[in-house]
Amino acid sequence: MAHLRQDYQEFVDRDTEIIAIGPEDKETFARWWREHEMPFTGIGDPQHLIADLYGQQKKLTKLGRMPATLIVDKNGDIRFKHFGQSMSDIPENPRLLSMLDKLNEEFQS
Repeated sequence: MAHLRQDYQEFVDRDTEIIAIGPEDKETFARWWREHEMPFTGIGDPQHLIADLYGQQKKLTKLGRMPATLIVDKNGDIRFKHFGQSMSDIPENPRLLSMLDKLNEEFQS
């Protein structure tokens, strides 16, 4: 999530909300969120209801949930999804920002 925090303003400039979902309970997640001064929304999902809804993968051999990145457009449609195969398998911000630029162009047309 640090990479999202690093370029947070670039996402905001593209009229984008970032919402991170974590496997911890609400209190634990909120404490971590405050300690790390995350500028976007974070939600604890200990029962994995949100993760399951969006198809986030579980890898028991890797001790839990793998990272998932989704872009949901202003109509609520999933326009991009990436399910990581390891904890470091996360799309880079320039790729995400480029996709957002294209989506914003579509919505302005």
